[in-house]
Amino acid sequence: MLNRLFITICLVVCILCSCTNNDIFLQYRDISPEGWHCDSVLAFDVPVENCTWKYNVYINTRNTASYASQNLWLFLQVNYPDNTTVRDTIDFYLADERGKWLGRGIGNLYTMPVLYWQEKKFPQTGVYRFEIRHAMRYNALRGINNVGLRVEKTPLQ
Repeated sequence: MLNRLFITICLVVCILCSCTNNDIFLQYRDISPEGWHCDSVLAFDVPVENCTWKYNVYINTRNTASYASQNLWLFLQVNYPDNTTVRDTIDFYLADERGKWLGRGIGNLYTMPVLYWQEKKFPQTGVYRFEIRHAMRYNALRGINNVGLRVEKTPLQ
């Protein structure tokens, strides 16, 4: 009986420990129902307090089934605390070749997380500003409801 109780307690502790959230930052920006204008920049200020940890950085999108393209091109700019700037362009798929939406969906809304940086060490502490704008061939990109940024500390640190 005591052995069973010990095993049950150990199992509960293991389950609770495995459910920890490593997110240090998670934020979404809403896109206007009229569309995401090509000059509209979505900014995220991420405070980094520990430069010895490794982080994963995700770009999260939420789109509706009315989104007209299979993929999404984004321009990213990261401004470091020392005013260093890094620019990047990423392309990722929101639907497969048959038009089936990727990611998770509820009703008409689909969420797609895309890993941007994996196990990245930030070189210094301070606030990193991530600026995102779309790089599609539309002045007003329709069908994208939200764009978010998630930064998580990698496990086992």
